[in-house]
Amino acid sequence: MALSGTGLRARAWQICAVLMIGLGAAGYPAQAQIGSTRYASFIMKADSGEVLSSVQADELRHPASLTKMMTLYMVFEALRDRRITLTQSVPVSAHAAAQMPTKLGLMPGTRITVEEAILGLVTKSANDAASALGEMLGGEEARFGQMMTLRARALGMTRTVFRNASGLPDASQITTARDMATLGRHLVQDFPHEYSYFAVPSFRFHGRIHFNHDQLLQRYAGADGIKTGYVEASGYNLVSSAVRGNTRLIGVVMGAARGGERDLHMMALLDQAYIRLGIAPARNDPHVIATAAAAPSATVRAAARALANWSVQVGAFSNEIAARHAARTARQVAAVGEPTVERTAQTHRAPVWRAILVGLTQAEASAACGPLQKRRLSCIPRRPAASNP
Repeated sequence: MALSGTGLRARAWQICAVLMIGLGAAGYPAQAQIGSTRYASFIMKADSGEVLSSVQADELRHPASLTKMMTLYMVFEALRDRRITLTQSVPVSAHAAAQMPTKLGLMPGTRITVEEAILGLVTKSANDAASALGEMLGGEEARFGQMMTLRARALGMTRTVFRNASGLPDASQITTARDMATLGRHLVQDFPHEYSYFAVPSFRFHGRIHFNHDQLLQRYAGADGIKTGYVEASGYNLVSSAVRGNTRLIGVVMGAARGGERDLHMMALLDQAYIRLGIAPARNDPHVIATAAAAPSATVRAAARALANWSVQVGAFSNEIAARHAARTARQVAAVGEPTVERTAQTHRAPVWRAILVGLTQAEASAACGPLQKRRLSCIPRRPAASNP
C-alpha cells in the first residue's frame, strides 16, 4: 500500500531511530534500545505546539522518574495558590522513607522543607522526597496519584495514568511521549519562575552534594531542563527543553538502552529540529557531530563509545545468581548504568562471574563509586574497551 507524505516522513523517522542505535550502543547487550519496541520520541515547538518529529509518540510507555515532573507541577500549583510555602515542613512517613533508591536517605519522623524536597527531586530524583510531597498534598500517595491523573487529563495528557509520586515501578503507571512533551510545555509556560529549579546543577543536603542527573545542561547549548528517568521496564527516558534565539523546543526520548545513548540521541534530534527551522546549530559538546537524519559515521560511533562505554565492576562471584543480584543492588544504589554480568573463564579453575554496571560516561563511572563505597560495596571504574582487571 502506498504511503502518504506524512506516512513516509514517519517511516523515515523510524528508520532513523534504528540507525541511531550506533550511538553508544556497541559492545554490550541491551534490554531496551533506540529502535526497540520501547522506543518513542517527540519534538515540538513550545510556543505553538508545532510537532517537528514524532516516532511512536502515542504508544504507551512507563514514565519512570518523568513522573516527578507531574509531582512538581502539583507542588508549583500549590505554591502559586498559597496552599503551601517553600519553607513549610514536609513530614517524612515510614512509607516515604522506605522508598527504593535513588533517595536522600530521609528517616521516618523527620521533616524536610518544601524547597529541599523540590531540589531533591530535580537533582537527585529522590523517591523518598517525592513520596513525602505526595503524602503532604494528597493525604496518602495513592490518592495523590489519582489527583495527578485528573490534573494530567485537564492539561491534555489523554493517555497518562499516575499511581505514585516518584515513578517507581507500577505496571499501571503509563504515559506517552506526546503526553510528556505536553507536561514539559506546561511546566515552562505555567510556571516560568519555578521552572528554573530544573536547571539547578547541584544540591547540598546534610553535608552531601547531589548533582543534577541531566547531562544536557552541560553538554547542549541552550538546554535548561527538564528531567531524566529510568526503571527496568522503561529503559532510559528524558524530557528536555532548549532555547536558541527566541525558539524553545521540548523534546522527549523514551526507551534508550543507556543514559549516554539517550542523551546523544536527544541532542541529535534537537539539532535536526533546529536545522529544519532554519536555526544554525550552536556549538555543542564536541562529540555530538551527527544529525538525527543520517546514519552515524564511524567517527560518531567512536565518539559515542568514548562517552557512554565506560563501566564499573561491582564484584566478582563464583556463581551467576550472586553476580546478578550484586549488579541489580549496585544499580539501585548508584542510580546509573545498566546491570549485567560477564563470565570470565579461568584455566584449571571454575569460572568467575563479574557484576558490572555498563553504559556509563566517564563522569557517571566516577560518580557511581561514591554512593557504592559508602555502602561498602566494591567499585572499580573501567575504561572503554579496557581489558578486565
